[in-house]
Amino acid sequence: MNARDRLIVGLDIPTTAEAEKMVATLGDAVSFYKIGYQLAFAGGLEFASDLIKDGKQVFLDMKLLDIDNTVAKGVENIVKMGVTMLTLHAYPKAMRAAVAAAKGSDLCLLAVTVLTSMDEADLTDAGYEYDPHTLVLRRAEQALAAGMGGIVCSAEEASAVRKIVGTTMAVVTPGIRPAGSDVGDQKRVMTPADALRAGSSHLVVARPIVKAPDPKAAAEAILTEMQSVL
Repeated sequence: MNARDRLIVGLDIPTTAEAEKMVATLGDAVSFYKIGYQLAFAGGLEFASDLIKDGKQVFLDMKLLDIDNTVAKGVENIVKMGVTMLTLHAYPKAMRAAVAAAKGSDLCLLAVTVLTSMDEADLTDAGYEYDPHTLVLRRAEQALAAGMGGIVCSAEEASAVRKIVGTTMAVVTPGIRPAGSDVGDQKRVMTPADALRAGSSHLVVARPIVKAPDPKAAAEAILTEMQSVL
């Protein structure tokens, strides 16, 4: 894959009208988009179908977690949409249910390990006994055992995760920030080039592109940096 196949632009945008405008602005520079809660609950699921019809790839960031049957039925319907990637929280039972439901399809199921906005203090507040690095690695092992297609983790853990999951699973890293950009609410961040060197296969970039004065130029600059490593 080249850089264009590995850059996923997060459409963290409030309306589908604004999302359509952003996609038009980015044009052929970007071929892969993430749709999360904000846009999904404003018509984003229908918009995802439109993107797919237009030849774009879609990463549906729903972070599913529920009883096995509910997860499985949700995944079955998401498979029918034709999206490329789907996230769920890396709980073993949920992962096994999702893998069974997606069997035979091209859907890449991604296990969310620890959110990049969380540090050790946040995990302690949430009742976890592990630090972020240890918990990420534990969940990576469980995702591999469950047959998941990839892992979502910060680029800081990408190298260690890659050693666990090998070369075939996707390692998708949000919290990507070009040098000198505002980290916002992210706590574990890395530049695009460093993330790829660390073992990331796909980079999720939202605000540094969609909030830039010239989004297409911002995307192209990131793609150039990525391609220099690839």
